[in-house]
Amino acid sequence: MKRREFIGLLGAATAWPLTVHAQQQSAMPVVGFLSSLSPHELTSVMPAFHQGLNGTGLVEGRNIAIEYRWAEGHYERLPALAADLVRRQVAVIAAISGTPAALAAKMATTTIPIVFAIGGDPVAPGLVTNLSRPEGNITGASFYTAPIVIKRLELARELAPKGTTIALIENPDNPTSVAEVRALRDAAASLSQPIKIINVSTESQIDSAFATIAQQKVGALLVGSDPLFFIARKTLVVLTARYAMPTIFPDREQAEAGGLISYGASRPDAYRQAGNYIGRVVKGERPSELPVVLPTKYTLLVNLKTAKALGISLPPSLLARADEVIE
Repeated sequence: MKRREFIGLLGAATAWPLTVHAQQQSAMPVVGFLSSLSPHELTSVMPAFHQGLNGTGLVEGRNIAIEYRWAEGHYERLPALAADLVRRQVAVIAAISGTPAALAAKMATTTIPIVFAIGGDPVAPGLVTNLSRPEGNITGASFYTAPIVIKRLELARELAPKGTTIALIENPDNPTSVAEVRALRDAAASLSQPIKIINVSTESQIDSAFATIAQQKVGALLVGSDPLFFIARKTLVVLTARYAMPTIFPDREQAEAGGLISYGASRPDAYRQAGNYIGRVVKGERPSELPVVLPTKYTLLVNLKTAKALGISLPPSLLARADEVIE
């Protein structure tokens, strides 16, 4: 054999494993991950998503790849990010952290399967037509919040001086807020409770929202279930402390960051279920065969340390009902 031929064969032999590896990599199913939030905002819940995925035998980087797209709280970016994942021809889209992300994914494709994890009602904005038998290419999990905004109102009434106004800050750009506001208005009307709805669609508007709250002499505050307020939880905690405002949050992460009280379902549980559904879809199940999962448990978390710092005396009956207390 001539030296040149030998070198050529040696080079081919060396390159062959690399070629096979590249083919194996390209043959991996690709999940398109579309989020309304930023990567660091999901640090606490992404392990749950991966746990759900791993439970189906799929591990990122080993036998499945994930393409991440982050809107970082800018909902107007979501349609372009979703369209990019469709052009990428991903196997399934995980529309995570917010109804706007799920709606953007649904608008982008009717053929690629979509699995969502959201905090709102999936039916009202048209994501699905039926919870037990979702039609088309979309299903998922929800830590459904509108029904329990009434419970949050009851908690706020225990903290607010009698007859004072209770405010709700909501993001009008999120369809979830429509159901929350309607539920709150109906409940408040039945109780003759004065309420004030304050629209906040960007983090920069939160300061002026609290100025309005102070002017209106609000007795307690409810925070809406929106990714924006999850992102801005530290800002909200600082402002509620500055104004000594008794505040009820929807997510435990907000109370853990220093908020007074949170009442809601588990966000990690919804992400874990979404990861499980992603794996099942990749393995051949259809979204229409997978019912939308709703929460079965809600947790009341009280930050007693914050209550003491704010000089707020919490009713013993409320403390007795708390599932968890941060001391």
